[in-house]
Amino acid sequence: MPCAILRPHPLTSAQLSNMAKKKTAPKNAFYAQSGGVSAVINASAAGVIETAKKHPRQIGRLYAGRHGIIGALTEDLIDVYKESPALLKGLKHTPAGAFGSARFKLKGLEQNKAEYERLIEVFKAHDIGYFFYNGGNDSMDTALKVSQIGESMGYPITCVGVPKTVDNDLPHTDCCPGFGSVAKYIAVSTREAALDVASMARTSTKVFVLEVMGRHAGWIAAAGGLAGRKAGDPPHIILFPEVPFEKDKFLGKVKQCVTDYGFCVIVVSEGSATPDGKFLADAGTTDAFGHTQLGGVGPLVANMVREAHGYKYHWAVADYLQRAARHIASKVDVDQAYAVGKAAVELAVKGVNAVMPTIVRKASKPYKWTIGHVPLAEVANKEKKLPPEYITADGFGITEACRRYLEPLIGGEAYPPYKDGLPDYVRIKGVGVKRKLKTDFKA
Repeated sequence: MPCAILRPHPLTSAQLSNMAKKKTAPKNAFYAQSGGVSAVINASAAGVIETAKKHPRQIGRLYAGRHGIIGALTEDLIDVYKESPALLKGLKHTPAGAFGSARFKLKGLEQNKAEYERLIEVFKAHDIGYFFYNGGNDSMDTALKVSQIGESMGYPITCVGVPKTVDNDLPHTDCCPGFGSVAKYIAVSTREAALDVASMARTSTKVFVLEVMGRHAGWIAAAGGLAGRKAGDPPHIILFPEVPFEKDKFLGKVKQCVTDYGFCVIVVSEGSATPDGKFLADAGTTDAFGHTQLGGVGPLVANMVREAHGYKYHWAVADYLQRAARHIASKVDVDQAYAVGKAAVELAVKGVNAVMPTIVRKASKPYKWTIGHVPLAEVANKEKKLPPEYITADGFGITEACRRYLEPLIGGEAYPPYKDGLPDYVRIKGVGVKRKLKTDFKA
């Protein structure tokens, strides 16, 4: 008797459909903002969100970390797609970090292995296969390490950094999104304040000091130099972190300016330091990234002038105002911020991992640029300082080469819409994603 041949039952169309879905189910993505925010970081977020929506076959849902990477560690995720289209569109003209940022540094894999493992645990639970980290030097290092530990734990994550830093100190990119708008604000503020001082100098204030950000790199201070074009135009003195501060030389220059022009305008970087490397404004404390806490170099320098020369003075600290001033943002900066967010997603869906989009200058006049990318390992924890050829021989001003570099970056205006006389900024609803893990994590 011949053996019966057992044939499998044919799969139903529903079963075939489910199998196909399992094979091609798109991974979700996670986006986080990191460190100090800027006038255009949300434009990068808009670039990420709008581009992710165009790739539903590769990216399912897009989640954002509430308060940056802390949102991932504590499984506090925001479902970005539950925000209205109008609100998401409004991100492009809204300053600060819409999803919340944090100064929280994940250190080396061996020192903080538990934190990196927690990230992977959360990513696994929410089927996250893409990680977009919007930040500076330290953030690029974190993104690199997440890609490495994900691979070692058998859960590969495509990690792409989205560049952001007002300090303009990321290497391998023509400039950093966030810087152009700060540069525009400082140049405009310096010019306007200088006009004020000049009009009152005969009988009142003779010295004005503007303190700007910039711990180790003097890019923002250099931007103040755009306020004047001719010899004698303010600012008369710029104090860069790259040039050791010499008190006697500085005070002599102040006296000379008051004698020659009737007043003196000074732009000083918070990172100005003595020849032995000590910050003038070292507060004796450190932030979450281990950086020396700075602040107060403006009044310190102004008081030096008063004690030496007795001039009446005023000082101002740009502080958060310079990085939050979306009302006077550079259009070039807004466009570039959006472009790097868009490029980050396009690289990720192509399978390009552990990279950061860069801005590549093709020409300076007119300014032409395009987008490239660089391995995260080449930018992580690295700083780009103001080159010597951008600083005048006396150490107090910018050269024409510096001006040619800076001027295109503050080009164009991108005013936000106004309502009742004020910028009409948006605020997210922040709909949370249901937690899936039983364990909590305190960050």
